[in-house]
Amino acid sequence: MLSNKLHEALNAQINAELWSAYLYLSMSLDAENKGLKGVANWFHIQFKEEQDHARILMNYLLSRDAEVKLAPIAEVRTSWASSLEMFKDTLEHEKKVTAMIHNLAAIAAEDKDYASSNMLVWFVNEQVEEEENAREMITAFDAVEGNKFGLYMLDKELAARVYAVPSPLATKE
Repeated sequence: MLSNKLHEALNAQINAELWSAYLYLSMSLDAENKGLKGVANWFHIQFKEEQDHARILMNYLLSRDAEVKLAPIAEVRTSWASSLEMFKDTLEHEKKVTAMIHNLAAIAAEDKDYASSNMLVWFVNEQVEEEENAREMITAFDAVEGNKFGLYMLDKELAARVYAVPSPLATKE
């Protein structure tokens, strides 16, 4: 059985993951509005991934006979000056999410809730990847800043990114 503290924190994380999805959908729409279909694709895939992260947590709560409590999603920003600014905001946001995931892992460890600790390992590893991807995008967009052809080529490259269902959902959905 989940402790009340962990149960509440997991529900808060579900809300945070859905807020993240909403943020990345907003970034995708802003990029598309600016004619950057590749950047829009990159963020649309992030949107789907964040929805999946929320679903993984929902599935986990349900498997532990715990109630999923959906809360309102707060408003998100809707425009950015550049793709570089979007990715810088993405990195800062992912760092906050990492801190939240680490907090969940700390609560589970404190509770000696080994099942929750084990489930959260996937999220800890996922956050390493999320931050690394954002840093790589910052480096790439920083390199082409002011170079329209470079931006065009990078945008074309990002258009090729494809969505992959996260492993915890691969057998559930």
